[in-house]
Amino acid sequence: MRSSGSGRNSSGNSGGRGNHRGAGNSRDDRQKRAGKPRPEERRYDVGGSGGGAGAGEGPKKGRGGTARGGAKGGPRQSPKQDPRGGRGAPARSREYDARTEERNRERYANKPEVRTPKTFPGAEQEGERLQKVLARAGMGSRRACEELIDQARVEVNGKIVVEQGLRVDPQKDEIKVDGLTVATQSYLFFALNKPAGVVSTMEDPDGRQCLGDYVTNRETRLFHVGRLDTETEGIILLTNHGELAHRLTHPRYGVKKTYLAAIQGPLPRDLGKRLKDGIPLEDGYARADHFRVVENTGKNYLVEVTLHEGRKHIVRRMLAEAGFPVDKLVRTAFGPIALGDQKSGWLRRLTNTEVGMLMNEVGL
Repeated sequence: MRSSGSGRNSSGNSGGRGNHRGAGNSRDDRQKRAGKPRPEERRYDVGGSGGGAGAGEGPKKGRGGTARGGAKGGPRQSPKQDPRGGRGAPARSREYDARTEERNRERYANKPEVRTPKTFPGAEQEGERLQKVLARAGMGSRRACEELIDQARVEVNGKIVVEQGLRVDPQKDEIKVDGLTVATQSYLFFALNKPAGVVSTMEDPDGRQCLGDYVTNRETRLFHVGRLDTETEGIILLTNHGELAHRLTHPRYGVKKTYLAAIQGPLPRDLGKRLKDGIPLEDGYARADHFRVVENTGKNYLVEVTLHEGRKHIVRRMLAEAGFPVDKLVRTAFGPIALGDQKSGWLRRLTNTEVGMLMNEVGL
């Protein structure tokens, strides 16, 4: 019995049905003779092709796709990036790229230059369309400005425009609507309600508050039209239109300014007549164009004086010479531009109508 058992064991070792991992395993011997490594000695490449140490470029590091336990073939590997930006494209030689570039250069070398035509008729003309200039100046939309032209309300250089599409130069041509000059975009016009204590200059070397402090953020340089003394409040105009500013302050054009003065009474009945007839001053007579009492509370009087002169401290000097020193003085109008309810220290841009009225006042 024992001898037969030992005989089965020996036959099992020779027949390969026993421990097949042993040294006498016939399958292992066959794999060795065939040049194949044992399973525990195999190295899997990235592609999972099953090639061993003798396949392709030899064994690669890492485990194959099949060994990772994924789908058949393992997880998808990202393809190699082409140096020219493509994905998986084969590399091209430099000689091929050079021949391609030379062939393209020869193909387009003798072709004439293509010049695109003008996209609309009249594009080569100078100037801007009249309705566009009017719209930019604040006269309304372009369609509304075209209606103004159709209604014969617009004139250029003294001639009424009767057709659409006229081109103008806003810097040179004089454009009017209903007889009032239109201000182009290149000119700025402002009205400031100057508070008391502000110096009527754009820059003050002594560091006092001045008019320039209210327009520091403007791209173009502005200058004031006339002056108000430091303690006088009220409207003062700022612009970059030199000719308009010159005419508004020149005595020849006689632009009127209106003031409200607080004085102490009682007032004689002939005070207005005396001011209109002329008050003698050290630099000549000064005459008021209009005078009236606006308000009276006891001895406190608020009077309105209108005159077209612009001499220094003219209103204060006239009333003081007449026997009524001024306690407070406010300029309420400069020509056709009224102060209204504009608050002290506020700056506002003049409307196109107001600018036209100013220009009409001095013949522009």
